[in-house]
Amino acid sequence: MTTSAQKRIWGWFMFDWASQPYNTLLLTFIFGPYFAEVVTAQYVADGMEVDLAKASAQSLWGWSLTISGLLIALSAPVLGAVADSTGRRLPYIWIFSLLYVVGAAGTWYADPQGFSLPLVMGLFIIGLIGMEFATIFTNAMLPDLGTREEIGRISGSGWAMGYLGGVLALIFALVFLAENSQGRTLIGISPLGGLDSDAREGTRFVGVFSAIWFVVFMVPFFMCVHDPKDRPAQVKGVVVEGLRSLGRTIRKLPKSPSLANYLASSMLYRDALNGMYTFGGIYAVGVLSWSVVDVGVFGILAVIGGAIAAYFGGHADSRFGPKPVILVSIVALIIAAVSIVMITPTSIYGVVVGDEGIVAGRTASDIAFYLAGILVGAAGGTIQSASRTMMVRQANPERMTEAFGLYALAGKATSFLAPAMIALTTTLSESQRIGVTPLIGLFLLGLVLLIWVKPDGEDDAVWASDI
Repeated sequence: MTTSAQKRIWGWFMFDWASQPYNTLLLTFIFGPYFAEVVTAQYVADGMEVDLAKASAQSLWGWSLTISGLLIALSAPVLGAVADSTGRRLPYIWIFSLLYVVGAAGTWYADPQGFSLPLVMGLFIIGLIGMEFATIFTNAMLPDLGTREEIGRISGSGWAMGYLGGVLALIFALVFLAENSQGRTLIGISPLGGLDSDAREGTRFVGVFSAIWFVVFMVPFFMCVHDPKDRPAQVKGVVVEGLRSLGRTIRKLPKSPSLANYLASSMLYRDALNGMYTFGGIYAVGVLSWSVVDVGVFGILAVIGGAIAAYFGGHADSRFGPKPVILVSIVALIIAAVSIVMITPTSIYGVVVGDEGIVAGRTASDIAFYLAGILVGAAGGTIQSASRTMMVRQANPERMTEAFGLYALAGKATSFLAPAMIALTTTLSESQRIGVTPLIGLFLLGLVLLIWVKPDGEDDAVWASDI
């Protein structure tokens, strides 16, 4: 491999490194639980019973993610098709990177003394959309980085880089920024730079920190990654041509059952995984009464597990192919999902446990939840890396961005459904534990559909024909 090719691969890795804090710090381990904590406190102050307030906060978070999922699902394949028709991806990455920065920094306005819920959640959704769309276009570059045998390892290494960046950003945020109810960070100090702990400025600054992190580490990406010169940019008629091409691809799905089944399978299991990520911290705050700092420590362990597993999973992907890696990961995630539901402050799988500290003040239930989180991180990192290499094998090589737009559609077509199912189940049951049970069913359905997916995708003749 030439030096320029290696440089391009390392530059491509930096997108995962730069963008991961939105998932790690904002969506899962710090801002999400903080949001639930603040909204719960407001509901209680308004006279709502505590458990119902916690469930209502989880429902509100779910409906917000439902909105973002719908917007992404409706737009992703069209944008991907247009990008393939223009021959350019980087201009779209610039645009959506800007949305990422604006949205991440906007979470600063979530003042616990009172904030505009539409403003804060609107900005959060803008940032999430920016992150998701930028990911579509960078994922579509993967086939250009190596051979079919190499891309599994490249994808896994990139995902491991992302997790490593996420865990370092999370450690910094916990040590120097995010404060607990006593106004102290993980190491017992006040937030960095004189940030007001009473106003939770340390926790709120995490979004600004994520935006700065993204800007800094996207510099090597834009310096090293360029659109191929053999794909001249087109301007006239690209929207119409893009939509026509997307229509042809969708009409061909019945003639490419492997791709169709993979899109359906990944739609379900990735949706369930995202549900575990986005509700895990909120669940721990509500069910186990953890603080934001406790959730952050949980996040460090889960992300480290994900980084290690993604790296080795990438090598397993290159050796055995992505399908076996995905199958094993789904089984592990089902075990983790069942375990999470079966953990309460007083019992684990129905066995009564005490509430006294066992290790570093952590109860048996806390430790069990940590272990489940590590399993989620490990299996989640592996399955996401293997999933994008599987998409490369299933897709038309001439319409790769469009394919990843469909992949994003598959990931988001029910991404509004999983939060909605959790929100609805939580609302009806008034129980956070029962509220997350739909995720188990989504994993099982995804596992069944994967049976009909060909490990190496469709024959080239399928893509050569036209309708």
